[in-house]
Amino acid sequence: MARRKEKVCLCISIPIICIIIIIIICATHFNEECADGLFKKAAVAADSETCSKIGRDILQLGGSAVDGAIATLLCTSIINPQSMGIGGGSIFTIREQSGKVRIINARETVPKAFKTDLLAKCPPTTQSMEAAHWIGVPGDIRGYERAHKLYGRVPWASLFEPTIKMAREGVPVPYVLSRFLPLLKNVTPESLPLRQLFQNEKGELLKEGDIVRFEKLADTLEIIAKHGADALYVGDIAKELVSDIQNAGGTVSLEDLMSFRASEFGAWEVTLGEYDMYFPPPPAGGATLSFILNTMQGFNLSPASLEGDEKVLTFQRYVETCKFANSLKKFMKDPKFASQAEAVEIIQKHFADKVRAKISPDRTYDASYYNTTPYLDSHGTTHVSVLAEDGMAVSVTSTINHIFGSKIFSPKTGIILNNQLADFCGKTDQIHAGEQPPSSMSPVILYSPSQKHTVVIGASGGSMITTGVALTLMNFLWFGKTLQDSIDAPVVFVDSKNILKCEPLFDKIVLESLYKIGHEVKVPANFYNVVNAVSKENNCIEAVSDSRKHGKAAGY
Repeated sequence: MARRKEKVCLCISIPIICIIIIIIICATHFNEECADGLFKKAAVAADSETCSKIGRDILQLGGSAVDGAIATLLCTSIINPQSMGIGGGSIFTIREQSGKVRIINARETVPKAFKTDLLAKCPPTTQSMEAAHWIGVPGDIRGYERAHKLYGRVPWASLFEPTIKMAREGVPVPYVLSRFLPLLKNVTPESLPLRQLFQNEKGELLKEGDIVRFEKLADTLEIIAKHGADALYVGDIAKELVSDIQNAGGTVSLEDLMSFRASEFGAWEVTLGEYDMYFPPPPAGGATLSFILNTMQGFNLSPASLEGDEKVLTFQRYVETCKFANSLKKFMKDPKFASQAEAVEIIQKHFADKVRAKISPDRTYDASYYNTTPYLDSHGTTHVSVLAEDGMAVSVTSTINHIFGSKIFSPKTGIILNNQLADFCGKTDQIHAGEQPPSSMSPVILYSPSQKHTVVIGASGGSMITTGVALTLMNFLWFGKTLQDSIDAPVVFVDSKNILKCEPLFDKIVLESLYKIGHEVKVPANFYNVVNAVSKENNCIEAVSDSRKHGKAAGY
């Protein structure tokens, strides 16, 4: 009898022991320590540490990834006002917990009464594109509103509070903003209000560390926080904004603001090896990015691709691919006004195969070989990448286009206006009221089901966005670099005239070899490519803000 009891006890204890072991294994797995600099639960990568921390704080308060992204963007509008703000537009790529990916597009649109000769005003360079006739209908706040209604968890007003406080009390001029303030030394009468925002009592432009206040913008944000997006699009603020724009020579009307709607739809998707990459369709630049990656993937890249002579060959293939990509940007058109058939074809594997076969290992060609259409390069924009505790991810890019946009400042509302209509130059022969301009913005999210690996990534830098993201992903996914090293790696950018522009630290041997092949090569003093990304693998999160803009990520 005693022996039977022993057997019964033993039979009972074995399952209990197994359960305990499983619990210990699971506890060990889920409490795995992350290395220094990595985060366990969530992270935000923005253009500044201040704004990354604001986004992180919202997440810690129970906010969703969308809440964190909106709060971060609002902060960025006063930390880097030369790049973005509520006078511009944005595109969100949002991955839900279920894995479903949605796009919210709030890019600016052409005003109803746009100048019919607008395209004739396109200059050969970006230097003169600061007039009010380039202003598109701002969409940012409508985009935030739509995203928050779908995915917000904390009150709308809470997202505005940190930025309102900073705007009213003032913030020290950051290094990056200080670099661009000299652009306001000699301004037109229409741009004078913008200069006055960034000057002291003596009329001198502010310097790094000086306090700049955005008091009128704080008033505007306070009203929007209290009354919602309608305050900017149908209320008194809308009337004041339209008045300032039209006084400066712009054509945006109250009807334009009242009729603006952010659009929502499913993401486009391509497969890159073990990863599914999700991105917004045209007029965004994701299709161009996917073409570059599809084409380069066919060369079977690996860490060995950056060794010895292979490195020259790899970059020869890459810059040639970028020259073909330049010719495809004319197909990134608003689907409401143009067929998407060409853009759909661009993301196909067979199209990449066809182009890859035309790439020579040791020569380059004139522009006609790539069927390139010249267009104007731009340098503005900001990007935010967010990954929340529940797995929701947001990749969002926002812009006022060129540095300080149109250089038109609305004194009554505190808003700096975009010059987004300049993006039509060189890319089309006709524009329509309500149309969104072509864009390089490529907020993307990648997910590997087999590796349970999520990558949230995007960039700012105008025309440099697609190639900046492409090079970072090539470094990270195929060349074996860490996320930090992938973003830090010196970049080569192929501009609209197919000139290779390289960062000063780019490999000199590779540059000399590309020059000998026949490429025109330049090394500009300033480089605007900026990539911000978040990666989660093995329960640890790495978040990197590009040091080129002195950014720093935050998480917990």
